[in-house]
Amino acid sequence: MRVRLSYGRSGLEVELPDDRVVAVLDIQPVEPLADPHDAVRRALREPIASPPLYELARDRRSACILICDVTRPVPNRIILPPVLQTLEEAGIPRDRILILVATGLHRATTRDELQEMVGSEILQRYRIENHDGRDRASHSYLGTTPRGVPVWIDSRYLLADLKITTGLIEPHLMAGYSGGRKVICPGIVHLDTLRVWHGPDFLEDPRACEGNLEGNPVHEESTRIARLAGCDFTVNVHINRERQITHVVAGDMEAAFLEGVRFVQQVVQARFPEPAEIVVTTSAGYPLDTTFYQAVKGLTGALPAVKPGGTIILAASLTEGIGSAEFRRIFEENRDIDTFMKRIVAKEYFRMDQWQVEELARVLKKARVRVVTTGLPPADLKRCYVDAAESVEAAVAEALAEYGPEARIIVIPNGPYVLPVPAQAA
Repeated sequence: MRVRLSYGRSGLEVELPDDRVVAVLDIQPVEPLADPHDAVRRALREPIASPPLYELARDRRSACILICDVTRPVPNRIILPPVLQTLEEAGIPRDRILILVATGLHRATTRDELQEMVGSEILQRYRIENHDGRDRASHSYLGTTPRGVPVWIDSRYLLADLKITTGLIEPHLMAGYSGGRKVICPGIVHLDTLRVWHGPDFLEDPRACEGNLEGNPVHEESTRIARLAGCDFTVNVHINRERQITHVVAGDMEAAFLEGVRFVQQVVQARFPEPAEIVVTTSAGYPLDTTFYQAVKGLTGALPAVKPGGTIILAASLTEGIGSAEFRRIFEENRDIDTFMKRIVAKEYFRMDQWQVEELARVLKKARVRVVTTGLPPADLKRCYVDAAESVEAAVAEALAEYGPEARIIVIPNGPYVLPVPAQAA
């Protein structure tokens, strides 16, 4: 069986034994919108639980539009033009409109990346700035939530008369689904907010996982913080395997997001008979698989499909390496995953980006991990508590030899964009 995996920008063709593959899990096929530009314009005029954007923008003196950074393939070139046009038609001067890149604690987005994300016309004509989650001076304190999270929000967003968020709705390893409130928290919060919101008190809750909003403390707290910051209007989309827009929701931050989630749930759920000994997956290709930090999402997304004690084989380009200096430092300071978990649960240790290692620990409790990549040498992967493999085919052959001739394989070509669901859960 020949399967094309999402890997880097070009993909990766692999050959797998037909008689061992029991399921190939992918996003449900959905036709793209015939005219996505018109769909966005219509959503601005006929939003969910909100006045039209034009009405909201009238008599406002300034606006801030939040967009995701380069790690999310949001179709900004389709979303932003009608939003910007509406704001200017409503009387907000172009020089009073700020597009703020909600980087969270990721590195700043480069000018070349902005060119790719928004196009040359918007890049040249509008003010675009990066959020810096480590610069306390650029944030304002809004108080502490009942769950003990100090809320620090980028002041540029808070000072805007009109606050707009944009984004992509897809499964998320901690918050259930991305989109809606997440571009505010974690998108434009300070490290002091993230260290608590992304701490073990939240992430160790079993409800903080892909595809679940009910009782999910990460989702609930993100929503609470976004409410404190304020959001006048949101625009969110879903994209198919070819990254074409299939659905647009706009309007009230919470109502539009939940409407979008209802659509996305039907598209991303992929049922399988029972967990397999071997799961072949990805981190959905570029831009999500450029670092090991982001690629962890491909591993957590595969957890429902792998049998305890099984093997997850991850194909990811990792063209930018492991991740931030702080993320790399965690692996240098902790000889194994158990040492790391004991330290963070005891709250004697904190490092920025530790939450992704905590998610990796969730994976390693259940399965062995083999990584196929040209971006990192085997020694570096070993330091990240995972093993390297020369190819997907070689990793599969070794796993089949280990588990025996009856071992089964599940393939997830688009990794974290898919939500594996056991058939018995139907």
